[in-house]
Amino acid sequence: MRVHLIDGTYELFRHHYGVPPEVREKAKAAATRGVVNSMLMLLAEGATHVGVATDHVIESFRNDLWPGYKSSAGMPEELLVQFPLLEEALAALGLAVWPMVDLEADDGLASAAAVATDDERVVQAIICTPDKDLGQCVVGDRVVQLDRRKNIVFDEAGITEKFGVLPTSIPDYLALVGDSADGFPGLKGWGAKATAAVLRHYAHIEDIPRLGERWEADVRGCRSLANTLAEQYETALLFRELATLRVDRDAVGTVDEWRWTGPRPEFADVCERIGATSFVERAEKLAADR
Repeated sequence: MRVHLIDGTYELFRHHYGVPPEVREKAKAAATRGVVNSMLMLLAEGATHVGVATDHVIESFRNDLWPGYKSSAGMPEELLVQFPLLEEALAALGLAVWPMVDLEADDGLASAAAVATDDERVVQAIICTPDKDLGQCVVGDRVVQLDRRKNIVFDEAGITEKFGVLPTSIPDYLALVGDSADGFPGLKGWGAKATAAVLRHYAHIEDIPRLGERWEADVRGCRSLANTLAEQYETALLFRELATLRVDRDAVGTVDEWRWTGPRPEFADVCERIGATSFVERAEKLAADR
């Protein structure tokens, strides 16, 4: 079997900002409606086991580690209020939903990928998000990352080609380069090209020689980079901790619990509230055709 693991937070953002502002103003549930429609399309394409991770609370334990980490500050209220609505709508559709509180949606996806990997019946786990953090979860062609908007699949070779490092080095890569989406800057001077070159030789931060002249990697300015790393070593390790996804298998249940068997009775009420009554017939027909 194949399982589809959906980044519900990304999907909500994508559908919120994917419509004109005047539409968002008139249709307060437009983003939720867009995500549910997208999930119906995924089911129509043949998806059988689907789980959706969401940020039920935007802030997580990482905000206690780094004050500049991403938060709900500045997020539009009309978007924030749709998180619980989205979770309710997707659960009513009959999908497995994992609302994350102390952890983040990305951690939920990593947890589900681990559960899927443990299950020998799973031929492939497809993590549906373009978020670069999730690259660390990719394993061969069994756990892959899918950008549904661009219809691009990244297996292990694809991640390595994209970032210049193996999936297991993605947290180290993000620690050094930084991740503006998550709110930590990386280390000064450590650009993508230099970081990839260094981590190809030394997979993890602690393996990088403290003296640049000892580096086997051919990197311009190696002494300066090595000095920066030495001076900000603890900060680099902190950034890696921020970038490392946590696995909590208990938070996502079992693969069998992700099997879609059809909408729940309350789906009709939810569709009425989000202005998408036609979704009920679509969902029921999909279930009947299984």
